[in-house]
Amino acid sequence: MRKTIAKEAILKTINESDTALSQAEIQAILPDGLCNRVTIYRVLDRLVEEKSVHQITNIDGVVKYANCHSCSTEHKHDHIHFNCEKCNVVTCIEDVEPTFKLPSNYQINQLNFMVSGVCPDCLAS
Repeated sequence: MRKTIAKEAILKTINESDTALSQAEIQAILPDGLCNRVTIYRVLDRLVEEKSVHQITNIDGVVKYANCHSCSTEHKHDHIHFNCEKCNVVTCIEDVEPTFKLPSNYQINQLNFMVSGVCPDCLAS
């Protein structure tokens, strides 16, 4: 995908966030009039395809997007995603990699480990 103002702004927004963001959250952060909802979805789809970001479905079924912190040559996202039940923020917990074993006749195309509970910020308040 060619570099566009919208693509660069959306990628910058995701990369600067400590948490995963939904399309609506990204749109709220971007300057007014930069791009519409459809353009944001198209850019997000392309960024996922290019493996610049990864998507997570939270416990409410909302798709959120996070940057690829630890992807260099191998694209993998087998870390845990933590969904706070109070503030609904989704955070990548990259230093925890769950393990599991599937029967040999299954092929894995995508993993999504979601853990829900209460985040440190909500526990403190």
